[in-house]
Amino acid sequence: MPKRGSPVDPQTGRRGALAGAAVISGAAVALGLLLAGCAGPATDTAAATARTADDDRPLVLTTFTVLADMTRNVAGDLVRVESVTDVGAEIHGYEPTPEDLARAAGADLVLDNGLGLEAWFAQFITDVDAPHVVLTEGVDPVPIAGEDKLNPHAWMSPVAGQTYVANIAKALSGLDPVNAETYAANADAYTAELDALHGELVHALASLPPDERVLVTCEGAFSYLARDVGLTEAYLWPVNSERQSTPRQVAAVIDRVRADEVPAVFCESTVNQDGQRQVAAETGARFGGTLYVDSLSGPDGPVPTYLDLLRHDAGTIAAGLTAREERP
Repeated sequence: MPKRGSPVDPQTGRRGALAGAAVISGAAVALGLLLAGCAGPATDTAAATARTADDDRPLVLTTFTVLADMTRNVAGDLVRVESVTDVGAEIHGYEPTPEDLARAAGADLVLDNGLGLEAWFAQFITDVDAPHVVLTEGVDPVPIAGEDKLNPHAWMSPVAGQTYVANIAKALSGLDPVNAETYAANADAYTAELDALHGELVHALASLPPDERVLVTCEGAFSYLARDVGLTEAYLWPVNSERQSTPRQVAAVIDRVRADEVPAVFCESTVNQDGQRQVAAETGARFGGTLYVDSLSGPDGPVPTYLDLLRHDAGTIAAGLTAREERP
C-alpha cells in the first residue's frame, strides 16, 4: 500500500493504487419516514478524522462537512477523509488557516464544490500538488435571478446530489483503482438512498396548491431543491456575503409574504436570523424553523449526515407550509 505522497503519474494524474481486498462499506439502509430522521453511517466527528502515525491510507480533503460525509459514504474505510471547515462554519467567506494549508500540502486528493461557492479556494489550492476534483461537474446549474452567476448550492437537491456521488466515486477510483469496484458499489447504494429520498420530498409537499408553494428563506440556497419539488422562492439575499440583507430586500420579502399569504418563513443555521424574524413579525407569518445548508451539525445535533440534512430541511419546510393558521 503506497503512503501519502506516492508519485503521481503525469499521464493520468493518479497516485499509486492501494493493495488489499475490497470491502463494501454497508448496504443501503431502508429509508424512514420524512420527519423521523435517520442517522447515517458517517459523521464529521473527531473519531472519523483522527490521524494516527501508522495510518498510511490516502488523505482526501474536502472543503466542507457535507462533502466530507458524502465522500465517507462512498469511500468506506479505504481512505481517510477530512473537511477543511469545521461543523457550523460558514463556507462562502471562510479564511483558511496555516494548519489548513499544511493539511492540504499532505493531501492525496482535494474535493471542492465549485460554481463559485468557495471564494477562497483558488488561492488555497495554489501550492497544493494533489489533484483536485470539482464535484458539481455535470450538474445542470440554476442561475441566480438577476445576476450573471450560477447558484452554487446544488447539493441541496437529492437529484443533483447523485451527480456529486458519481464524481466522488470516479475521483476515488482514479486515486485508488484497485478498489474501484468497491467505490462503485458504495456509490450505487448511496445513490439509491438519495433517489428514494427525492420521492419522499415530492410526496411530502404534493398536497400544497400551486399558489401556496412559496419557500421564503434568508439565503437563496434552495433553488435546486425548489426546482425538484415544484416550489418557487423568495429570499433576503441570493448568496451569503458580508453585506447580507438590506432594508429594501427585507421590504420586498415582506411584500411577497403578504401578497401570497405565505404561512411560514425560514432561515439557515450559519447566518443571522434577525431579518427573517422581522419579516415574520411584520406579516404575521410564523418563523418556521432553522434550515441547514453549508454545514452539518455535530453527531448529537439534528443533521449529523447529508441525508439527515436533506430530511430535516424538507420536513421543516413541509411542516411550515402545510400547517396554515389564521393570520392575526
